[in-house]
Amino acid sequence: MSSTYQKNPNRQHCSKIALHHSSTHNESSHSHKPYKMVSIARCALLLGSTSLILAGCQSNSSDLSSTAVSNKMIDFNIADTAQNQAQGRALNASLNADSEHYEQLFNQDKYPNTENQAKAHLLTAIRQHLTSEHVAVAQANYQAVPFIHPDSIDAGSSSLLKTIIETYVYQSGLESDYSENSYDENDYDEGSYDYTDADTADEVVIDEENVSNAMPEDSSEEYEAAESAAIARVLEEAGENDESTYSGDDDSYNDNYDNEEDSGTDYERGGRFSGLKAKNLLQNYEAMQMAKQQPKTMSEEPASSTGLIGNIFTMFHRTPEQIAASNAYQYKHLTFNSVSHYQPQKRQLQSVYSYDYLTPTIGSSIQIPLAFDFNNSKIKIDPSAIMPIVAIVNPENTPLPNQMVSHTVSFGLPESITSQLPPAVLYDAAISAIQNSMAELAPEHFSAVDIGQDRFAKEVGASRAVKVYFGSQQSGEMIGKVLKYMTQSLQQYVDTHPEKYPDGAPLKAALDKAALYNKGYQSADVGALLQLIEAIGPITFNQINYYYLDSSDRLLAKQQRMNIGGDLLGSTTTVLNQVRYDKASFDKHALTPLLAESFGANAKPAIDGNAWMTAQRQQEDRLQAARYARYDYSDNRADDEYPRDYENSEDSYNDDSNEDYSITQTDDETDNNIKAW
Repeated sequence: MSSTYQKNPNRQHCSKIALHHSSTHNESSHSHKPYKMVSIARCALLLGSTSLILAGCQSNSSDLSSTAVSNKMIDFNIADTAQNQAQGRALNASLNADSEHYEQLFNQDKYPNTENQAKAHLLTAIRQHLTSEHVAVAQANYQAVPFIHPDSIDAGSSSLLKTIIETYVYQSGLESDYSENSYDENDYDEGSYDYTDADTADEVVIDEENVSNAMPEDSSEEYEAAESAAIARVLEEAGENDESTYSGDDDSYNDNYDNEEDSGTDYERGGRFSGLKAKNLLQNYEAMQMAKQQPKTMSEEPASSTGLIGNIFTMFHRTPEQIAASNAYQYKHLTFNSVSHYQPQKRQLQSVYSYDYLTPTIGSSIQIPLAFDFNNSKIKIDPSAIMPIVAIVNPENTPLPNQMVSHTVSFGLPESITSQLPPAVLYDAAISAIQNSMAELAPEHFSAVDIGQDRFAKEVGASRAVKVYFGSQQSGEMIGKVLKYMTQSLQQYVDTHPEKYPDGAPLKAALDKAALYNKGYQSADVGALLQLIEAIGPITFNQINYYYLDSSDRLLAKQQRMNIGGDLLGSTTTVLNQVRYDKASFDKHALTPLLAESFGANAKPAIDGNAWMTAQRQQEDRLQAARYARYDYSDNRADDEYPRDYENSEDSYNDDSNEDYSITQTDDETDNNIKAW
């Protein structure tokens, strides 16, 4: 209201300025008649400036409406009841309009913007998708690109982690080179002595065998003294013994040796860890970069300036030529395919995964059927693809393909685990946690995209598409929320079944401890931790998801782009996975017959994997018992055939009174011994 009152005085002030300029013009025109032309020009200039001032003082339509409203505001100087009531109604209408405008800006539930609308559409589609039966067909392709684009400003630069490692390793390499040079100089000095005199050489030689033989067995102190004296004589003859370092006293010699050893340790500490100082690291970094920029000749060895670590980095780093070769000869012909059938009412997921490589001259395919049954706590798998690996680990107990009475093997969780936590409860907790966690993500991670030029959207017949970006921050936040929601759901299940989980039960205690730790962090902290790992680690990861919906918010397809790479590898591998949820694509896919053969209604019953593992374990126990039994047989035989006192038996054989001893045995005795064996 105060701003409204300020507009009228400003307008009056502008009018006064205009009148003042016009009056000034009139006075000047009468008083300076000889200069009429100049006065006319000045008047034109003043009129132009006055018009500009008046134009700036004029208000727009909103100002006019505000002025109209301001005329209806309450004026306490007027004691007119009707006018005051009208002004009060106008004031309330203005306040309501301002409140509605404020609510439109920030109340996204009642007035959602584009991002919130995209999020609402996607959440509706996901909830419907996870609670309804559907089929899926997926195909993933791979492509590798350089981690840094050649035209980027970062081309030729290393990551911070790699730079720190190389700088420290470069410092260690300099120290090792310095120590090697010192060692070579000492060798040269020692080799400069000329021992041409045979007598001198004979005096220097120490006969260690005679010294050790002459040493008494119980006089270790005397031996140490003799050894020190012998070393002193050698140093004196060689000319390397200085009175300042060795005065003939054993104690002083030992003290000097200890001091030298301590000084060497101190030097080693200072030299090894001095590179960790910031100033030394910067100096080493500059020296290392200058060494890298120096041109290499053909005669020089292609060794890295950072030693072994640098060679390892070079070995893992992929050049653009290697990346192009991988795309042309590997990734271009490699696909990862799958078909799935999801039944939420039965809590079952049946899939067939295929890893295919196809070229005009060669083709290979690895197919693995896999099914999860959470209601029955079982998993079914076709072991044909992994049978060679099983045969390597356990060749004796691996059946041949013709011995398999069924294509699949079923494994179930033991009763001790399912009684504590049924997998169906864990499944429900996970599905609910995924929905609730995605609903809590910020709306700015969801965005509606234009699908007018999207070929995949036209193939699936989508009406709209929603893009969701999952970087390290969003992925970590999602993980933290899922863990918290699952803990909360499991706690509710435990609290509703006190007869199964009394106070002190292991599961209840574990959930209480998990809930206690969940109080100490927020979900965004997990995302920040992943960002820190991504910033200093050798790998980066992010994924971009495109969800394609129809007009009724039904999920038709999904396209996922995942980027995995790092500076140490020198490349980024992109995995593009396209998933279709239509029945027509599922029926005509090449893997659908294998899915029906493995898990369909007419499929053969699966082999009981638990019984097979139990039989193998029992067989191993029997073999172990037999092995221990053989050990017992050998001990009994030794006690029966040989006397216990071997020394007395040897004496008896050497005694002259036993010269007529005969070891001949009858045939019956021989047979009995063989049977006993």
